[in-house]
Amino acid sequence: MKSNVLREMPENELNDLLFETRDRLAKMKMSHAVSPLENPHQMRYAKKDIARILTEKRRREIESEQKNK
Repeated sequence: MKSNVLREMPENELNDLLFETRDRLAKMKMSHAVSPLENPHQMRYAKKDIARILTEKRRREIESEQKNK
């Protein structure tokens, strides 16, 4: 997921995407523990997507704090 796509998303969609991505990562970890995934790099990509989403949420939080000052 590109950061410019995340910047255009509303807050509620961003939260939904974060929940879905975390859920998908948890499922991948469980299935990988039972039997190896075809592409274990998918877990790395999911972690990076989560980090991008959290970064965007923090950026918005900082912007709103600066506007309130």
